[in-house]
Amino acid sequence: MDHAPWSLPFEGAMLRDVVLRRDALPALGPTVLLHAGPPFQGEPPPAVRHACAQALLFERLAADAAQARAMVSDGAVDLQPAQDHGVVTPLAQVVSASMPLAAVGDETTVAWAPLVEGPPPALRFGTQAPEARARLSAIAVFGLERLAPLLRARPVAMVPIVARALAEGDECHARTGAANAALIDALVGLSTDDRAMLQASPGFVLTLLMAAACWRLRRADRGVAAVGGNGVDFGVRLHGQRGWHWSPAAAPAGIRMPGHAETDALGAIGDSAVIDFCGLGGQALAAAPALREEWQQVLPEALAMRRAAVIDPATGLVDAARVAASGLAPLVDLAILDRQGAHGLIGRGVFAPETALFVRALAASSLLPTDSTQELP
Repeated sequence: MDHAPWSLPFEGAMLRDVVLRRDALPALGPTVLLHAGPPFQGEPPPAVRHACAQALLFERLAADAAQARAMVSDGAVDLQPAQDHGVVTPLAQVVSASMPLAAVGDETTVAWAPLVEGPPPALRFGTQAPEARARLSAIAVFGLERLAPLLRARPVAMVPIVARALAEGDECHARTGAANAALIDALVGLSTDDRAMLQASPGFVLTLLMAAACWRLRRADRGVAAVGGNGVDFGVRLHGQRGWHWSPAAAPAGIRMPGHAETDALGAIGDSAVIDFCGLGGQALAAAPALREEWQQVLPEALAMRRAAVIDPATGLVDAARVAASGLAPLVDLAILDRQGAHGLIGRGVFAPETALFVRALAASSLLPTDSTQELP
C-alpha cells in the first residue's frame, strides 16, 4: 500500500528557525513553565515536578536543587498548558524562557517545540540528573548558533521527511530513525561533527514532527485544536471552544523495559499525541511492520478499519465527530514513565483515550464551558 498520502496534512509545514522561548513568546514571564496536556487540577506528578525544578535551575532562578524543589512546592512557578501558546512539549518536559525551540510553519502560522538533548537521562523523562541540563545547554548552542542559520537560509519541508519515513517503515512517533535520517540529509551545510551528533540521537526529529503537527491542528478551521496528556488527565480542545475537556489518563499499554514489568506506570503524558491526531503514530501503524510485530500483544485488531473510522479522509486528521460516532478511539503511541518519578522511561506502548471525552467536547458550547472545561486565560 502507498502510504505517501498520509504525509499530506503536513503540506506547507517548513522547519524555519530555532529561537528561545522568551523571543518567540515575550509576553510570558520567567516563572511561567509550559507543560504538556490540559491544565492540572491538582499537584503535578513527580516527573513533571522534577522537570520544573530542572527548568528553574536551567534558568538560574534557583541556587540549588533543594531551593528549586521548594519553589515548585510553594507554587512559585506558573504552570500553563503549552498548546495554549502554540507550543508542544514531550512527555514530562516543561518549557522555560531560555530553552531553544524549533519553529515550524508557513508564512502566517508557526508552532514551536523544544529541541531535545538526546536519549536518557533527559528532561522529558523527568530525570533529576544534572547532566541533562548540561546536555540541553549544548543542544541550545547547536540549535541557535549552527542549525538556525542553515534553516533561515534554506527552510526544510516536512512532507518529504514524513513520506520517506513512512516508506521506510516508521510511523513517525515511536519509530523515528528514518525521519531523523531524512532530516539530516535535508540540512544542507551541516558539519560532519553535527551530522554525527544527530545520527546518534534518532529521536531528535520527534519534537520537530510535533511542532509540524501542532501547526497543522492550529491552522485547521474546525475539529481538534489541541490534544495531549499531563500524566493525570488526557485532554482535548476543539476549535471554537475556550477550554479543554479531559478525562483520567490511564497508563499506556505496552512493552516494558527489563526490570520494570511490575513498576507502577504514570498515566498518558506528553503533547506528542498531536502527531497521532495528524494521522501518523497510532493511526499509521499499518506502515510500521516491525513495530506492529514488537507490539502485537498490546495492539487492537483491525488497525486499518480503525484508521478509516477515525480519520477524516479530506484532511487526514483525526475527526472528533467520527470518533464519537464510531465509538472507536484513536491510538496514541507513547513512551511509558514510572508514576513515582524514580526510574524515568520504563517502556513504550499505545494509549486509547475514552471516546466519551470526544462526545463531551462536541456537546459543549464554545462560549459556555461545562464542568469538564477550564477557561483559557
